[in-house]
Amino acid sequence: MALIAHLSDPHITTGPLAAEPAAGLYRALTRVLALEPRPDCVVITGDLADRGEVGEYAAFRQILDHYPIPVHLAAGNHDRREPLLTTLGLSATTHVADHPGFSVVVLDSLAPELADGGRLGAEQLDWLDRTLAERSGVPVFVGLHHPPVRVGIPGMDEIRLVDGDALAGVVARHPNVVRVLAGHLHRVVTAGFAGTTLTVAPSTYRQVDLGMREGRPVGFVDEPAGFLLHWLDGDGAGAVCVTHTVPTSHTAAPVIAY
Repeated sequence: MALIAHLSDPHITTGPLAAEPAAGLYRALTRVLALEPRPDCVVITGDLADRGEVGEYAAFRQILDHYPIPVHLAAGNHDRREPLLTTLGLSATTHVADHPGFSVVVLDSLAPELADGGRLGAEQLDWLDRTLAERSGVPVFVGLHHPPVRVGIPGMDEIRLVDGDALAGVVARHPNVVRVLAGHLHRVVTAGFAGTTLTVAPSTYRQVDLGMREGRPVGFVDEPAGFLLHWLDGDGAGAVCVTHTVPTSHTAAPVIAY
């Protein structure tokens, strides 16, 4: 058995608007610690910072200081690689982490040339193919920021992962991928994807309006913030993954400070 907490889009910033996103991330992280048993790790699928500035990553690092379980970080379209890596002390925005009984693969879909859209590229997809092949029989969670499919919100579909079909081709070759984890949408969304399941986590800060009419601007609504909890039941090729939504606002759930 394993538990993976999937957070997304904290949009940590500085200045007069900094308090709410920081409090949202802290509430989510403390709620994770109150779960019994505690998750094996946390995956945060991008938009760690709002403007990609050094000061924002310094604030993000301060929130995560002394956090007692591993945290795996993906880059989003609001992030910037160099300050993210240097300020948070990371060696790369693409990596794999092997845990007892499962692995987490983090991909980098940040593509500044696409504005807010995302791309993985052939080199990264080849690396993913090899990485998954090396872990055949081990359940793998693949995390990235941009969803690889359309979800029916036109304003967000315009800035999805542009090479989602290529990602699907890789994932379809590896039945050990139990979940593809994404963010970007600021909503809970679930879809079948390449023989597995795509799960999009809500933002720990604010949620996007469910605007499904063509031409409707993307807006934000005061819906509950939260995260997803993935429960991996069983071992190896026979493991089954179940996903729960855990609210962190609009709730009186217990939290544990760190």
